[in-house]
Amino acid sequence: MQYTILGHSGLSVSKLALGTMTFGAESTEEESFAVLDAFIEAGGNLIDTSNVYAGGETEEIIGRWFADRPRDLTQHAILASKGRYSIRPEINAHGLSRRALHNALNESLQRLQVETIDLYQLHAADMLTSVEETVQFLADAIRAGKIHTYGLSNVTGWQLQLFVSTAERLGLPKPVSLQPQYNLLSREIEYEILPAARHNTLDLLPWSPLAGGILTGKYERGGTAPEGTRTGDGSPLYEWSTAEFLSTPGGWDIVEAVCEVAKTHDATPAQVALKWLMDRPGVAAPIVGARTVDQLTANLAATELTLEAEAADRLERLSRPVPQKSYPYGDFGVAQRERFLDKGAQVVFEVVKDGAEAPLKDRNG
Repeated sequence: MQYTILGHSGLSVSKLALGTMTFGAESTEEESFAVLDAFIEAGGNLIDTSNVYAGGETEEIIGRWFADRPRDLTQHAILASKGRYSIRPEINAHGLSRRALHNALNESLQRLQVETIDLYQLHAADMLTSVEETVQFLADAIRAGKIHTYGLSNVTGWQLQLFVSTAERLGLPKPVSLQPQYNLLSREIEYEILPAARHNTLDLLPWSPLAGGILTGKYERGGTAPEGTRTGDGSPLYEWSTAEFLSTPGGWDIVEAVCEVAKTHDATPAQVALKWLMDRPGVAAPIVGARTVDQLTANLAATELTLEAEAADRLERLSRPVPQKSYPYGDFGVAQRERFLDKGAQVVFEVVKDGAEAPLKDRNG
């Protein structure tokens, strides 16, 4: 197993994290324990969960695993959980207010049977609560020994910067990580969110690195989802995500290229997709789920894979996000933000219609 330091936290985490969303939902407690054992024994240490997975059952399973296993095994684990949503129906149970997070954190600690959560992540933004209140609560939780550090998830670039800037202004601990959706079929975070994270030294823990299983090679162009796969289970969430991923321009070309690269590297498509993501700038550890030990073992082998430069470049070109319009992320928009150091002349513009500007020359002059 390979390791990296997570942001500015000083925590050494494995280059692949274990996602536990299936525990208690698709995996029995016995199967979940086996996956946790195998992950730790293979050298993995970052275990990611949430207070709302399987209605709280996921955290309870992990808690019973911690209680059941010897300390010399569990002490290697870096435990990450999340708060923002709630399994409770009360109107104030959700959000990032002090009250909501206080209850959510205490309930998570109880279910997990631990005194401290290593990485407590805000599952999403809550712009109805002042960021000052949220970061003050997180600072208090750190001082109380209930969490060691914290991260963000599912935020926009400006929201990420707001959290960081607010914490800096108040002299409080800053977030160390960001957990976004990121994979070969979903790279739009590269427009704003990833640059904001890297500027502020937040490392990424991408979720859905295999695009809901589409990048495992189990699906074929024009085919149907194999029985027993997530995409074929009728869940509205998975049906939406499948349509979303495959609406990516050239989506099937990307999937087929991953399968072809896998053949030339004597690897599985999942290993190729994971390794491509592991090698992206700013990525600390993609979060992989596993319903069986065999599935986990196969995914962990991605850490030992080396992608040839030509193959990596091919995947990079095919999967590069394509803006729907030229502004703000297309060539015209990018030209507004460029400054060339090797020439005096920059981009020249002309008025084309109703006062709008367009570049006379492209970025290469």
